[in-house]
Amino acid sequence: MNSCVLTAQVVEAPKLRYTQDNQTPVADMFVEFAGGREDDPPSRLRVVGWNNLATEIQEQCQVGDRITIQGRLQMSTIDRPEGFKEKRAELVASRIYRQDGTTSAPATPAPAPDNVVPLPSASRSREDNYEDYAEAPPPKATKSKRKAKAPAPDTPPMPMPPPAPPVDDADLDDIPF
Repeated sequence: MNSCVLTAQVVEAPKLRYTQDNQTPVADMFVEFAGGREDDPPSRLRVVGWNNLATEIQEQCQVGDRITIQGRLQMSTIDRPEGFKEKRAELVASRIYRQDGTTSAPATPAPAPDNVVPLPSASRSREDNYEDYAEAPPPKATKSKRKAKAPAPDTPPMPMPPPAPPVDDADLDDIPF
């Protein structure tokens, strides 16, 4: 499963664009996060949001904001003017949590092409959030009116098979292989 959660700082203002075919909104911005070690320089990553999340990114994210992004990593290929292709990682956001406590709505999936049939999901959807549910009260202690059952009679252990007789190997040498 491809899932990523990243806390970072917005370093480039979000840009809102639309796809050519059906005018789906798409926003992208660059974020920066600390390196893995103290000596490592900060790393930059492109973040992409689609549909309603794209407009929210454009309206609510500004340079300098600290955000936590939930989504999936994806590699994109870019044709360079020098004549070669370059691969870059980008984070396709499904939710953005601002450090001031506000949360974006879950991203709505892009419409499926005509030749794709959606499969039913046996698990909870990504939109389900454990914070949406109230905590269940602890169960009440009740006295049982049943009498305790007598323990099951002990069964004797199964006998072990006799050990195998030692094998007499006449070709023994000091090398273990």
